[in-house]
Amino acid sequence: MKELLHFSSEVLEALKNNQPIVALESTIIAHGMPYPQNVSTARQVEQIVRDHGAIPATIAILGGKLHVGLNDAQLDYLGHAENVWKVSLRDMPYVVSQRLDGATTVAATMRIASMAGIHVFVTGGIGGVHRGAAQSMDVSADLTEMAQTNVVVVSAGIKSILDIGLTLEKLETLGIPVVTFGSDEFPSFYSRQSGFKTPLRLDTPADIAALISTKWQLQLNGSVLIANPVPEEHEVSYVVMEQHIQKALSAAEENDVRGKSITPFLLKYIAERTAGESLTANIELVKNNSRLGAMIAVAYNQ
Repeated sequence: MKELLHFSSEVLEALKNNQPIVALESTIIAHGMPYPQNVSTARQVEQIVRDHGAIPATIAILGGKLHVGLNDAQLDYLGHAENVWKVSLRDMPYVVSQRLDGATTVAATMRIASMAGIHVFVTGGIGGVHRGAAQSMDVSADLTEMAQTNVVVVSAGIKSILDIGLTLEKLETLGIPVVTFGSDEFPSFYSRQSGFKTPLRLDTPADIAALISTKWQLQLNGSVLIANPVPEEHEVSYVVMEQHIQKALSAAEENDVRGKSITPFLLKYIAERTAGESLTANIELVKNNSRLGAMIAVAYNQ
């Protein structure tokens, strides 16, 4: 494992000193946002984590090595390089063995964070059950990874391009607690509303840290999903967004876009047709999640 894991000096020092650390994914840099907003957002998110008392550890695969913590040059490279793999668990052995570059999804980032001894992970939104999954069988590996890996996931909920209701049902089946921070309604990524009542609600980072600690003390392995609603001033109306999503899904079907390519396609399509409003919401929700994630990491560490 020592040959595969490469820690930045900042993360290595934090591990030695038992400081709170927040893992961050890299797919949002390489595949989720356009350049240069992607790199700018990544740097701002890392600084927000530091400002709230934790150490950021952006995770990616570079030259086949699992990097936990990236420097400025590496962040910039991921932001504009071509042929960077979108790496989930299925792809990790290939990308590592072939010494390729890869941006890690929620599932892959969780696994690497767990290898590194990091228990709090911040992302934008998780994957889940795709719309039409009864025919396509398209269900994200994020869910099965969350069922077995002891890393809490702080997000703005389930990506709204997915079937939120079925994903919540699958999370329940897998025994993954779903907690919304400060709201009785489960959010839908770009929007604070989804039409679904949250299974659980907690209002402080300390209460969330207590739940996480208790779950693992009970030897109930697996993640806890923390849904953190996008700030009200930056949300996009659920009704308006649903109209754009339906058009994006139709465009994906017409262009025969499937598999790991579909999420980047849908996000780009929606951003172009909302005059950048969805991109702004995406950026702001990731920042918002990083604040909460850092506070949870500090409370859990204490």
